[in-house]
Amino acid sequence: MTFFLRFVFVYALMSLVLSANVFAQIDETSVTNNSDQDIVNYTSDFFSRYQVNTALEMVRRVPGFTPDDGGNLRGFGTAVGNILINDRRPSTKQDSPSAILGRISADLVERIELIRIKVRDIDLQGHIQVVNVILNENAPATIRWEVQVRETVGTGTSPGGSISLSDRWGTMEYNVGADFRWAKFGDPATIERFDGDGVLTEIRTNVDNADGPTTNGYFNSSSWLGKTFLTFNSRIGLENRDILFTIDRISQIPGEEPRQELITTIRRNKRLELGFDAERSLNENLLGKAIILYSLLDGDPLVSQRDLDVNGGQTRFQLEDEKFSNSEFIARLETDWSGFSGHAIQTDFERAENILDNSQIFTDDTGAGPVVINVPGGNTRVEEVRWNIQVQDSWSLGQFDFDAGLGWESSTISQMGDSILERTFSFIKPRAIITHSARQGSQTRLRAEREVAQLNFNDFVSATVFEDDDVALGNPDLHPDSTWVAELSHERRFGEVGVVKITGFHHWIKDVLDLLPLGATVEAPGNIGDGRRWGVILETTFPLDKFGIDDAQLSFNARWQDSTVVDPVTRINRRLSGEGGFRGDVGFLNENRYAIDIDFRQDIEAARISWGLGIAERDERVRYKANELDIFNEGYDMSAFIETSRWFGIKLTLEGSNLLDHLVERDRTVYVGERSLTPVQRRELRRGFTGQRIFFRATGSF
Repeated sequence: MTFFLRFVFVYALMSLVLSANVFAQIDETSVTNNSDQDIVNYTSDFFSRYQVNTALEMVRRVPGFTPDDGGNLRGFGTAVGNILINDRRPSTKQDSPSAILGRISADLVERIELIRIKVRDIDLQGHIQVVNVILNENAPATIRWEVQVRETVGTGTSPGGSISLSDRWGTMEYNVGADFRWAKFGDPATIERFDGDGVLTEIRTNVDNADGPTTNGYFNSSSWLGKTFLTFNSRIGLENRDILFTIDRISQIPGEEPRQELITTIRRNKRLELGFDAERSLNENLLGKAIILYSLLDGDPLVSQRDLDVNGGQTRFQLEDEKFSNSEFIARLETDWSGFSGHAIQTDFERAENILDNSQIFTDDTGAGPVVINVPGGNTRVEEVRWNIQVQDSWSLGQFDFDAGLGWESSTISQMGDSILERTFSFIKPRAIITHSARQGSQTRLRAEREVAQLNFNDFVSATVFEDDDVALGNPDLHPDSTWVAELSHERRFGEVGVVKITGFHHWIKDVLDLLPLGATVEAPGNIGDGRRWGVILETTFPLDKFGIDDAQLSFNARWQDSTVVDPVTRINRRLSGEGGFRGDVGFLNENRYAIDIDFRQDIEAARISWGLGIAERDERVRYKANELDIFNEGYDMSAFIETSRWFGIKLTLEGSNLLDHLVERDRTVYVGERSLTPVQRRELRRGFTGQRIFFRATGSF
């Protein structure tokens, strides 16, 4: 860790020095800053070197910008991402802005604006910056297509593809499309189990194979109806996936025979999302917008475990038959008023309703016939009705821009079924942002804000975890955690692609949502008290021409953070639990100490060839349970790609990830009673390799 911190510090210092040396050499041919430094414009010519085929590829090449489709904050207004299309955020949550841009051909993009403070009627919604994709108004009909194949070494082939049409019908502009992917992947591993004295008692070999198609259809449209601008977004999707998890258990205890477990999951999910908004100028100073959004996820998974003896005879059969329906309905009204000179005042009114219906039947058959087992919390209905009101104002004073707002939220959560409970919460949510633009290409930003997280309704429902011989209990008494955020960032841009951005943050979290012990050996998602999180993020992109590598650039992103909360079991301070399980990828954001992501790219525009290398690594993640300590480590990931558009305007890409097939580990320690306070009952060490993944893509438009 010490080496890591020193490396980040030295790299940040070098970045600032190098940016100062080349800051004056700004090429204005395809990148322009307006006089107020509010917007950096990237014309379509800027992206030609990258052989982009879609609007999403263009957004990903904007220097110093990382697309964000929205987080887990509540409702629509606070969960939107940092991507706009023609000054407007898409009225969607499931069909992400990135997915919409992926269906739009790059030929339809006029320019991309990088917006760093509020301009026109565009609100950053708490983001440091947003991109605004401006489409050509009178572009001809365009069909964009993609065919891809993913080969996972040792597992199998996953084909897929997509097609979309962008066109105009009368006054309506629309995009209609569909995509398809046949998923085939595996997760083989070996698990060594030790007793409390460290003696090897069992060796397990796991083979995980998943197979099945996923299809989606989309329709997005916009049109003027008189003086009202109307937008409609929709998505429908089907996911069919069969997963077979084979576990061979070989006992190391004399006299015990080998046995086998077959865990089968049959997943059938249906998705639907409909979004509609209407925008109109009510008078010369007042703009109004109404949004209606409905989404539905419906599924009926079937999970079973069959235990076999050494001769293949069945000794036990467990079955979990579940049906669920998760829906959200949002109605929202926004107004922007510019009646005060130099001020932009925005008001938001929102009502949201979330409903989860879950039914579950669990049976256990040890030879005498199936017996119904009651799983507390498996049959439940959870409803939340939430109201949100917010007022904010934006104004400028010389080199300073200010954004201040105050919001109020009230929500009622009720639960029926295995648990009957109703609770009401309310939150005051202030926000203040100060932005200082001292000179061209330099900006400093201070943000203070209170955020309220969105509850995951699945945390209210219990589920069986067959592979761990455990039950993940639901908790009917959950309530949202809230966070006071303090954030200071400084950004410096130079040349067409150069950028250095450093962000320091400190979070004060009330009612941390983690794993709450319900007994010595049982836990459920719950609020465990107050905690803190703090750290620093460094993001840089540098052109390498000065180092003798023409048309190349190096991107380096690093994050270090720490956190603290009082452990509800040991009553001593520890860091926050990490998210996810042992199937996670090497991600940049998570509850761990650090993450590094380095990418090299060279675009040889004359030859129409691009290639690059990347490496990413992150710290281990820890899950603190009542009587267990789980440590997950995905190691590092190395990737490479080469692509060309030399033939017929078709872009061909060959890409590899996990090229060194990094080791994925899980260290699970189970205690007799409370974690770290009682003797160790057993320890399991899981080691596996997910296999190199090779992608081939062909994309084009006509």
